[in-house]
Amino acid sequence: MSYKAPVAQIDFILNHVVPFRDVAATDRFAEATPETATAILDEAGKLCTNVLAPLNRAGDETPARLENGVVRSSPGFADGFRAIAEGGWVGVSADPEFGGMGLPQALNMAVAEMMSGANLALQLNPLLTQGQIEALEHHASDEIKALYLPRLISGDWSGTMNLTEPGAGSDVGALVTKAEPAGDGTYRVTGQKIYITWGDSDVTANVCHLVLARLPGAPKGTRGISLFMVPKFIPDDAGEPGVANSLKVVSLEHKLGIHGSPTCVMSFEGATGWLVGAENKGMAAMFTMMNCARLGVGMQGVGVAEAALQQAVAYAHDRNQMGPIIQHPDVRRMLGTARAEIFAARAIGLACATAIDMERASGDADHAARAAFLTPIAKAYGTDVGIRVADLGVQVHGGMGYVEETGAAQYLRDVRITSIYEGTNGIQAMDLVGRKLSDGGEAAMRLLDEVLDGAKSAQSAHPQLANDLWQAAETLREATQSLLERDLTERFAGAVPYLTAFARVLGGHYHLRAAMAGGAAQQALARVFMARVLPHNAGALAEALAGLDDLTGISDAALAGDFAA
Repeated sequence: MSYKAPVAQIDFILNHVVPFRDVAATDRFAEATPETATAILDEAGKLCTNVLAPLNRAGDETPARLENGVVRSSPGFADGFRAIAEGGWVGVSADPEFGGMGLPQALNMAVAEMMSGANLALQLNPLLTQGQIEALEHHASDEIKALYLPRLISGDWSGTMNLTEPGAGSDVGALVTKAEPAGDGTYRVTGQKIYITWGDSDVTANVCHLVLARLPGAPKGTRGISLFMVPKFIPDDAGEPGVANSLKVVSLEHKLGIHGSPTCVMSFEGATGWLVGAENKGMAAMFTMMNCARLGVGMQGVGVAEAALQQAVAYAHDRNQMGPIIQHPDVRRMLGTARAEIFAARAIGLACATAIDMERASGDADHAARAAFLTPIAKAYGTDVGIRVADLGVQVHGGMGYVEETGAAQYLRDVRITSIYEGTNGIQAMDLVGRKLSDGGEAAMRLLDEVLDGAKSAQSAHPQLANDLWQAAETLREATQSLLERDLTERFAGAVPYLTAFARVLGGHYHLRAAMAGGAAQQALARVFMARVLPHNAGALAEALAGLDDLTGISDAALAGDFAA
């Protein structure tokens, strides 16, 4: 497998499609000039292409393993992570006060995408650490910030997120891990957590766990959850890793993909921890970490899709069946729609990141609402596109895609988890039609107004593209108004197709901008998206508005195959 970081594509989107120039015009991000952004992307691209991508296959073939209670990483991963850390890439958007670069999230997400395309299993380590940095910056005490942030930002230490328990997956409020006050300002954390990404490793000197747990007498459900910092090694007076804490890795999961990323079952046995944020307010702090991670996971999907498509295009050039198969119309259909959807998903993710940056730079509520609205779309659509494109990559390879030696199958196996972790895509869709429409649809309508204005502006230059987008946006507006009149249960029944439809309209909007700003290649790609992707919205919105009767009308027995019931 070979991968080349798509620096020019990302650079084009930042300069011509999403409002990154507005971000660079703020006082907070004034140093993020177009020239600086291009230089950063170039350097990160070299790391991904030359250092991380060559390690990807080794991570798949030689998984992380648990040996005498310590996780041993895949061959080359320690050196690869050290290159990430030494380049400062863990702290791209972190606070300069603690050693970060202080750059916009848009650049951080662009780097995350390239790292994911190069080596998803390894990229998960800095992704989780970045999420922890974000949570500590917003919620931790000054003492915890001073001790942990410099080490996390430098890559000397890594961070994890400990939410899920055997009896509490998406229902976080059901967790039973407890934290008892020790009387000295610390707490004793006891419980088991599962699916802990990079829960232990030999690539950093310490692993810092953010753990959700309940204090004595805490309210039931999510209202009674607190957050604790529980390090693998307790820092000594000099801030160095000291004695081992009372926690351990029970086992590693045997997974479909991302074999180089150790997914741990963790046991905390009266482990020493420190409260992060206020008592019983742990979900607010953890959601800070999760929102950062959700956008990052969306970009993971884009990154793997890019890598899978690069390989599929190269194979289609080389494979001869009555000429190179890239000449065959159906192969061009697969490759063209894949490239068009990657562009759309990448632009949505970077648009979400720029909204986050604008809110941080200005404090403007409209930017905050836009970032919140785009986050579930970026996560779900980015990962759905990742899975679709990786699947098409296998199909383009034919039989050779189904055997492991080409590497096409690894992309599909690796990316499949992205629609599940950090909140399944179904949960993202329910969040969109529930919490994100709870403003009466204001954020949604502002976005649709922008799409319609863009279609108007492009009418004379690209009438067909503009008309296609206009019709799709108007239909989506009508569907949104209809959903707003329904109760949540009915909305939830059509949430996934509604999110997909909204993503496609946004994708068409960004393709139209690219067609206006770019040349023949961007215009041709926009035509593919409008002709072969956007038309699916009619069916998606019909499903989104279908209601509940068909779903409630089929019995559980019939779902199990007993049609006599």
